[in-house]
Amino acid sequence: MKGRIKDIELKILSELMKNSRISDRELAKKIGVSQPTVSRIRSKLEKEGYIREFTVIPDLAKLGYSIMALTFIKLGKATSSQDVEKAREIAKESLKNGPFEIVMLERGMGLGHSGLAISVHRDYSSYRKFIAWINQFTFLDIERTESFLIDLNDKVRYRPLTFRTLAEHLLAKEREGIGMSEA
Repeated sequence: MKGRIKDIELKILSELMKNSRISDRELAKKIGVSQPTVSRIRSKLEKEGYIREFTVIPDLAKLGYSIMALTFIKLGKATSSQDVEKAREIAKESLKNGPFEIVMLERGMGLGHSGLAISVHRDYSSYRKFIAWINQFTFLDIERTESFLIDLNDKVRYRPLTFRTLAEHLLAKEREGIGMSEA
């Protein structure tokens, strides 16, 4: 974590990651503090940016999506600030024109790539349109894209997307005393 977070703040954050619908009253009872304390800390965590949004993780297959794609993008050259801004403008325009299937789009490094897009698609045709959309950014000098496709209708599931394990990991680190808390 970037900053230091107190034990009680970490407990509240972890419980909210497991269930963002929990009331402040229920949360207070669960961790053994008062409801006003929980409300104050939740508000503080939001203001400080530890909590960016409250959401649910739906069953994507039940919503009609059949593919989740992890698409790795390799750029051929360093990206200028003008190119980044141009790409942002195109993405903003795409968002205005209708539903957008990208869940996450980030720069990074590894496996010989410089970016990653995580997206969901109703079918393979939708996925191919997404790849064509990525390839329209010719000014970014995209050398290649490679995708790992997940069949969301596969009956054998190993560990679907959840933040519960991350929440439990944060609490385990706190219990082990691995420097996340302040005095």
